[in-house]
This record gives sequence, C-alpha cells and structure tokens, in this order.
Amino acid sequence: METISKEMPIQMLISFDRLLQQYDKMAKSDDPLLSSRAKFVLETQAPYPELREGFSDVQLLEKHEDVIRVILQDSFAEVLSENEIKAASMPYFDIVFNKSKRFQKILNNAGEDFKPFIRNQDVGIDYIMASTVILKYHYGFKLDFSRPYFYDIPDADGIMYHYRILYNADFIDLIPTDLARDLNQADVDKLLENPEDIELWKEMIPPDSFILKGFVISNMFDVTAEHTISEIKTNLISNDKRGSDGFMADLHETFRSFFKIKELNIGFVTYNSKDDQLERVYGKGIESFLLKEKDKEMCNQALCIGSYDKLVNQKGYFAVSDVEKYYKLSEEIEPYKGLYEQGIRSAIFAPIVNEGELLGVLELVSPNKNELNGVNATKLDDVMPYIVAAVVRSKIEEENLIDAIIQNECTSVHKSVHWRFEEEAKQFIIDGLDGAQPSFKEIVFKDVYPLYGQIDIKESSQARNTAIQRDLMIQLSNIKEVLNVASKNEKLPVYEELIYRIDNFMDGIKETLFSNSEQIIYDFVNADVLPVFKYLKKQDKELARMIEAYEKTINEETHSYYDHRKQYDDSVMRINKKLASVIDKHQEAAQEMFPHYYERYKTDGIEHNMYIGSTIAKDKEFDDLYLKNLRLWQLQVMCEMENKYYNLKPELDVQLDVASLILVYSNSLSIRFRMDEKRFDVDGTYNARYEIIKKRIDKSFIKGTNERLTQKGKLSIVYSQKKDELEYLRYIAYLKSKGYFTNNIEIVELEGLQGVSGLKAIRAEILYRKNKEDEKTFTYEDLMEELKA
Repeated sequence: METISKEMPIQMLISFDRLLQQYDKMAKSDDPLLSSRAKFVLETQAPYPELREGFSDVQLLEKHEDVIRVILQDSFAEVLSENEIKAASMPYFDIVFNKSKRFQKILNNAGEDFKPFIRNQDVGIDYIMASTVILKYHYGFKLDFSRPYFYDIPDADGIMYHYRILYNADFIDLIPTDLARDLNQADVDKLLENPEDIELWKEMIPPDSFILKGFVISNMFDVTAEHTISEIKTNLISNDKRGSDGFMADLHETFRSFFKIKELNIGFVTYNSKDDQLERVYGKGIESFLLKEKDKEMCNQALCIGSYDKLVNQKGYFAVSDVEKYYKLSEEIEPYKGLYEQGIRSAIFAPIVNEGELLGVLELVSPNKNELNGVNATKLDDVMPYIVAAVVRSKIEEENLIDAIIQNECTSVHKSVHWRFEEEAKQFIIDGLDGAQPSFKEIVFKDVYPLYGQIDIKESSQARNTAIQRDLMIQLSNIKEVLNVASKNEKLPVYEELIYRIDNFMDGIKETLFSNSEQIIYDFVNADVLPVFKYLKKQDKELARMIEAYEKTINEETHSYYDHRKQYDDSVMRINKKLASVIDKHQEAAQEMFPHYYERYKTDGIEHNMYIGSTIAKDKEFDDLYLKNLRLWQLQVMCEMENKYYNLKPELDVQLDVASLILVYSNSLSIRFRMDEKRFDVDGTYNARYEIIKKRIDKSFIKGTNERLTQKGKLSIVYSQKKDELEYLRYIAYLKSKGYFTNNIEIVELEGLQGVSGLKAIRAEILYRKNKEDEKTFTYEDLMEELKA
C-alpha cells in the first residue's frame, strides 16, 4: 500500500462516486444510446466498489488503470487526446493520472524521471491554500483565494515550456471529520491578519480535519509565449542588471523559450548618434556579436549599406536567415564576415527605438541556418516595448550614475568639458563591473589658449575696515553708556575698570584697525560685559530697559553690532550678482560661436578664466580665428560689465568703484583637473608662469612711479609680446568706433613682479551710458558728475 504522507488539513480520498452518480441518472435515460453507454460504465466499475467508496492507496490507480480509463472516457474524449493537454489529478498532493496523449508525450520528452510539480508551492503555502478552500466551501466565509497555477516542463532539447492549469472541481466532496472545529468571524479575522503563521492555521483548521473525496480534471494550456514575455519584462525592470551574475543567463533562457530555439544567444550594443558608432554595453555576461571583441566601431564599418539603412534609417528589423550564403555573396564584408567567423548561421538585429531615436540594437543569433528569420522576427513586436523601456531606464540610470561620479570626484563641471568627464566616468563604471578597483584619473587638455579677466572693487579692504570700525565704535559706545549709568547708581570699581578698557579699545580702533581687533573686542564683550549685563538686568529696571535696547541692536548671526558691515556686504553682494549675471548671459552666445572652458569666481568683484582649443571642442576643428573672436568678445563684455556696474552704483548703500583688467597670454598651455582641489589648473613648470602673473598683476605699478596699473574708468590689458599689443590696439580701434572707448589710450611699462619681467599694458578709457538706450556717452569723470546731478 502506498499513500502520500503529507501534513494537510485534508485527507486525500480518490473517488469517482460524484461522476458515477451522473451515470446512475443517465442509465435511466429514455435515450437508448445514452442509457447503454451509462450502463456499460457502471457495469465496468461495479466489481470494484473502492472506486466509489474512495481510496488513498495510489497504487490502486495503476491497478485499476483500464477501469478508470473507461469511467473517464467521456470526460477525456479520445478524438481530442492528441490535442488537449489534460489529466485527472488530486490537488495539493501532486498526483496525476489518466493523462491525455499529448500531455503524456510532453512528459515523455521531459525525461524518464521527470515529475511535474506546481510552481511556487513553498512549504506551508499548500496547507494555507487548502484551508482557504475549506473556509469558503465548508464554513461559508467569502474569501478570494484564486491564483494561477503553472507547470514548468522542459522539452527534449531542454527548452522550458510553461503550462497554465485550470481545475474542474465538479467531482469533489469536502467532508468534515471529528477534528473539525467550529469557527466564527473573529477566528477568520485572526487568520487573515496572520497569513504566514502556519501554526495558527493548523490550530484553527487542524491537520486531517476534512476529507477531500473525489478527483479534479486538470486542463492545461501552453502559455510559454505569454509567460516568457512576462519574464522578459520582469528581468528587464530589475535593478542592477549589469552587475547581476544571473541576469544575462536568465535572459538567454527566457528568449530560448520564447523562440523555442535551444542554441539561441542574445547580445546588445548601444548607438552613439553623435559619432554614428556602435558601442559595447558593459556588464556581466553581456556580449555583442556585431562588435565581437571591440569596444566600439563606426557604423559604416560594422554594418553593410543594407543593414545600416534598415536599422539606422528605417529603424526596422534586419534578419539574416542564411549567414553563410550572404557571407559568400558579399565578398566577406561586415556584418556577414564577423557573424560567419563566430559560427553564427542565422541572426536577427532589432533596433531599440524610443520616440524616433535609435538607442541601440538587440542581437539574436543562432548557429543553425534559418532558425532565425524574417518571419519569427515579428515575435519581437510583443517584447520590444519592454526592451525599449528598460534601455531608456538604464540610460537614465547610467546618466545619473555618471553625474553622481563626476559630482563626487570632481564637483560641478562646465558643460564644454563635461563630455571628457563622462568618458572617464564610464571607464570608472566599467572598471567596477570588471571587478577592478575603480579610480577617476586626472583629466588633461593640451594646447589650449588661456584668457583671464577681472573686475575688482577698488579699495575694498579699506571700505570693509571702515565699516567694521564704525560698527565697533557704536557697539562700544552703547556698552559704555550702560556702564556709566550703572557706575552712578552703584559706585563699584569694576564698572570703572570696564569703562577704562572700553576707552582704550575705542582709542585703538580709531587709530588703527588690526586684523585681530574685531575678535579681541568680541571676546571682551562675551567674557566680561555680558555677565555684568545679566546681573544689571536683575538689579535695576532702567538699566534693564537700556540693556534690552542694546540687545536689539545686536545681530543674531554675528552676535555683534552689524549695520555698516551689512551695508558693505550687501553692496558687494549686489555688485557681484549683477556682474556675474552679465558675463554668464553673454557666455551662452559665446559657447555657440565655439565651445570653450569657462569659470568665474566671486571675490571682491568678479574674476573669470577661459580656455579655448581643439582638445576641448570634441567635434569641432579649431582655428586661430576663434581665439581672436573670443578675445574681442571678452573686451566687449568687460566694457558692458563696467557700464552695468556704474548704472547700479547710485542704488548701493556703500558707494564703491571698480577697475577692470585683462591678461593676454599668447602661448598655448595645458590644463589639468586637480582631483584634490576639484578644479582646473595650468599643467607643468613652464606654464606656471601664467598663474604667477595672474595672481600678482592687479597689484602692479607703472614702471618708475607709485601709480597702480588698474584705475577706475579704464580697462587695463596686460601683455608681453608686440604682436599682442598690435592685435588689441586693432580691437580697441574697432570698439572705439562702436562707442566703447574714448581716444584716451595709453601704453605703459610695468614694474617687474617677483619672477616676472617685461610686461606692458594698454590702458583704454571706457565710455559709459546711463542706460542701454541712451545714445549719449560719458567718461568716468563725466558720468560721476552726471550721476550726482
């Protein structure tokens, strides 16, 4: 005797009683044929009462196989047996019998030892699923326990097929035993709140508390195509596809099931529209049969004219059913040559297209002729939307990852050089996927020409110090006023000592403000004054009011008197914001003329660096014309920035002046992105001379005088070579005709700087307009008079 030992809420009792009851009725039919057939079935079963009464010994299924076939013959039509996938079974116990011929053939192809099991029947799940059936059909509680059931069965070639099971349970009875409990709604609610607590379910619906008597008919349908589409979708939307060890292996198996081709392989390439080239997709197990071992290749080299037109222009499927034939006919051109040498004999290439943009190509290849062709290529129509969605998502993820790497390694990067950082970030990702220790290598641009300019706020340090002096004097005066009243009310020497120190501080900062004066007074107030004020507030109401009035004048952020300094800081902030907006806006147009690196800094004024050259402009050919154009553009914009500032000046709390300077450097140099400093710097010892000049030039003097080079109302252009002088004089002459400069142009020699000599400068007086529409122009002196009027 062989029984199934499995802890379940139901005991299995195979029985054909419910079906035979139908034959009992049919035997009394007036239809002689129907009655005769029913009587034959009943007479065949009659010697074996266990087939009605029920049995749990599965060996009896084999013993009574012929009788069972007669009983089930009408339910399993012989004429449909070659087509229907069908069997009788006992759910939850994986018992299958009386299989249709087609189902038996499917199982035979799977192998001698293969036994079908319902997918995803985890330990405990079948107990709970059987219990939900009991809750609905015996106890009458409305529960939706329906879920799809599947068999996964391989064919003789190992290709996995998927079959959905639909059960006909017309011939099943559910009979309670003495172990069955009475359940109420509260019990059911508790079960529903604990769907994974198997012990609770066993407590409420004990093992063997019901008998499942009868059998079910399992009707199965081949849903391999639908299932593989779902699997493809699931695989493609998963995270970290490229880094997953099993992603491509799973995708291969899924596509093999979808196409029913055992030796099918898949690959991917991305399409770079800028360079019209195919590029490798880096990731574990991801191959490309078009690129072979190459990382990238131009499309006109990887594809023939026909395949290029089909994939890139028409964006349609390109199928090659007989690679060998086209290899011989095409005189060994690509892609046939590469495919043939890889042992590929048929292939489909499917463009991955999103909103008309070609993103890449899906490659399907087989070592067998005609297995892949233009007919079965149409099957891809059902899966390409998911592939497109996955590629779009992957592309966005890669762009975000590249930006994150650049941001982490390099902070923000100007768009003109972003492409080079993208290349390095991609290599960073590839190294990580290959298991190497990724590192972001330094980026160098060689043979670029520098341009530097600044608009500096004149005497900004003096203006700042004056503001600090005034604030400190006011704060100390207010403190002294409180202490004078306190000393009159209460003659304590400590008040006199504090007043004495305050007088010394005030005398000191009137004379000279040292770099540490502000901090010393700040410490004095916090350590010595505030504790006294705290005491005084408790002692006298008048003093308390005076101290509260003092506290209202103290800024919460700086914890000091902050009025004149705020006016100065706000003025500098407004100047920088205005000047930065002018040059930034003009930069947009300048980049369209020719891409170049640009950066600016806000200090006490605005500084900017620009570098132009062929190595920065990836896809454009550089010519000296573009350098000259950018120099002229810089001159013009500097004049406009000066004009914008002096139109802003009347609105400022602190009336400040600015002076402009441009440094001309004729030799090309190299710039390197310093990973530690997160910025570009000139590369090499020789080129360091440029940085030295740049840092010291605004403090230089006219040779033989005490006159500073930079002057308000004038633009200073520093250079060292005669050809630069002539070039800029031409530009000034042109801009003078446009109303940017007066005739007051001078050429001066500069005192030698430390490590640098031989510098000269052109100083050109700038013409100003009160507003953009105003045709009347002014020199600096005239403008100041006009603004005062």
